[in-house]
Amino acid sequence: MSQKKISSTKHTPEATSNTMTYVLGGIAFVVVVIVIVVAIMWQSGSDAPRNDGYGTVKNPAVELSLPGDGVVQLSRPEAQRLIDVFEDPMCPFCGDLEVKHGQELAQKIDDGVVSVNYHLVNFLDPQSASGDYSTRAVAASHCVAATENARVYSAFHAGLFDPEFRPEEGGDSDRTDAELAELAGSAGASELATECITSGAQRDAAVADANTGRDALAASGARGTPGVLVDGEVVDALGDSEWLASIN
Repeated sequence: MSQKKISSTKHTPEATSNTMTYVLGGIAFVVVVIVIVVAIMWQSGSDAPRNDGYGTVKNPAVELSLPGDGVVQLSRPEAQRLIDVFEDPMCPFCGDLEVKHGQELAQKIDDGVVSVNYHLVNFLDPQSASGDYSTRAVAASHCVAATENARVYSAFHAGLFDPEFRPEEGGDSDRTDAELAELAGSAGASELATECITSGAQRDAAVADANTGRDALAASGARGTPGVLVDGEVVDALGDSEWLASIN
């Protein structure tokens, strides 16, 4: 039986032009660089302070009131929209919220667009070096709110969440009552307020009110601090850069 001789051929693809390879590689590199730069710019812009340079509440028409349970309200009488903000004085994300939107919020308050209810809680006491920093900061807030006007309170609140002042969660140290009193004084608070802070006069009330605030936060539907509600509806205040700008 005859056998057919089968020849085997091997396909050898032609080499791609070196010039074309370099061109395509260069284009790909440029595209990657552009994507990275745009991502960095977007991230930087999203974290940048909104309305930077405005500062804290400055309009003397803004009133400070204490509706109860430790809530501090800053508002002009004509304000139609209500914002509730739940914060722990040591919460890093609460600090981010203040840095990013604090000045924008101050102008909305000054312009009579919104009323703001500040609810300070003390979730993070166990994460502070002293074991009770959040409670002591809430007590200091009570002291300032009970004795001062909206402008002083706004400045104190901004200072409390300033990354240069706010202790690190789980850090080796935090702030003393004397330092909290000094912060209040630098915001314009009177000796009556600073003595209240250093004496711990509002500590028991701060514990009770922080517990009430925690219950209110849980009932609100917010997942944690910072919890922000606009007219009773939870908003993504850290993820949506335009949440406050859209309120008119």
